[in-house]
Amino acid sequence: MDLPTLFEVLAASFDGPEDIEKQAQDALRTADFATQTTYDMHPLTEPFTTVMSHPDAHPVCSVIGQTPLPWAPPETSSDPLYIAHSLPKVNVELLGPDGLVKSEKVRLGLYGMLPNFEYGIRSHPAEEVFVMFAGQAFWKRGAAAYDILGPGGRSYHPSMMPHANKTGEVAFLSAYVWHGDVSTEQYVYDGYPDA
Repeated sequence: MDLPTLFEVLAASFDGPEDIEKQAQDALRTADFATQTTYDMHPLTEPFTTVMSHPDAHPVCSVIGQTPLPWAPPETSSDPLYIAHSLPKVNVELLGPDGLVKSEKVRLGLYGMLPNFEYGIRSHPAEEVFVMFAGQAFWKRGAAAYDILGPGGRSYHPSMMPHANKTGEVAFLSAYVWHGDVSTEQYVYDGYPDA
């Protein structure tokens, strides 16, 4: 598969109630592929491909699995703690300032994490939503307890809302979109939440 096909299928998956998902659809459908960068493919590892092939996985997973992408840990921050905590994660910014296709309106990509890991408390000016595609993750929003989400679940984070996520026995894969101030200059990573 190619990026235009992936973008078309992803646009349909951003069908939730928040306006940010409408912004994601619009950005994907109007992406300027003339700005597409070249990249080397780095395939997903077995824990991710396993959850993506599970019967309850979102149908978009088959398109993601057939699209060559440069999977790597995210690079949102240069903070050493953030870098250390990012090693069990995979990310591809598809559309955005650092995306495979350029956009200043959104940061939109794919994100997942291996089993039995945690991505600590973070906050940023952009509003954000994660749409779960495969596997299972526990999401923390503000001071609330963790909620478990599977395929089709969503975790919405208004601007500057502290949030975190972790996995149990299975990996997960999701899509995310940032909208508003998509700069990473004010991204704050605070590490693991207190127990």
